[in-house]
Amino acid sequence: MRLTGKTLLITAAAQGIGRASAIACAREGAQVIATDLQLEALERLQQEEPSIRIARLDVRDTAAVQLLAASLPTLDGLFNCAGYVHSGSILEVDEAGWDFSFDLNVKSMLRTIQAFLPGMLARAAQCGASGAILNMASMASSIKGFPNRAAYGASKAAVIGLTKAVAADVVKHGLRCNAICPGTVDTPSLRERIAAAPNPSQAEKDFIARQPMGRLAEVDDITPMVIYLLSDESRFVTGQAVLVDGGVTI
Repeated sequence: MRLTGKTLLITAAAQGIGRASAIACAREGAQVIATDLQLEALERLQQEEPSIRIARLDVRDTAAVQLLAASLPTLDGLFNCAGYVHSGSILEVDEAGWDFSFDLNVKSMLRTIQAFLPGMLARAAQCGASGAILNMASMASSIKGFPNRAAYGASKAAVIGLTKAVAADVVKHGLRCNAICPGTVDTPSLRERIAAAPNPSQAEKDFIARQPMGRLAEVDDITPMVIYLLSDESRFVTGQAVLVDGGVTI
């Protein structure tokens, strides 16, 4: 198994890509620590995959992130999966929506990386161990613009910039940092956005229509890349924004 012996922490693991990634990584041999605000959903995740360790965590709370880091063993991998999709053009987004998007989508990664990276660096210096950080970005970022995604696209572009900066900082220490950029994935979050649209049926058709493959991605279309980027198979890959988008950006 590709992740045997590795300790990984995954944020936003209660549903969607985070949940699927926690299960997939555990089944590849990792000791997974799954975090989220939704403790009941985490407990259901643990019932499905008992090897997963769970912890309630608000990634917008610096003290809580630091406290959790102090209580855990040194990580081999960190998957920053928490995020929020703000809908609205540049003329429609207000400062509160902009600030929340950047806090959850970007600053949360600052908190977790600053909390967990020192231990990873120390172990790498002591025994040459490798480690990987994976950040959730999006095809809607510096890669491609989409209508009504001003705050979201800008924040995910910042994730890619942060990823490259961290990769440059740690590359000489045997650690890696990459971003994954999914296309439109059929998750509870997407279903909530579809349901909130004036015409949900048309909204779903529109989401599907922008995928050249003619369908939405499933979470299990994304997890193989998550495993790859957290495993030693990608040991020569760092600072990359890796697209899994069904051909949207061809």
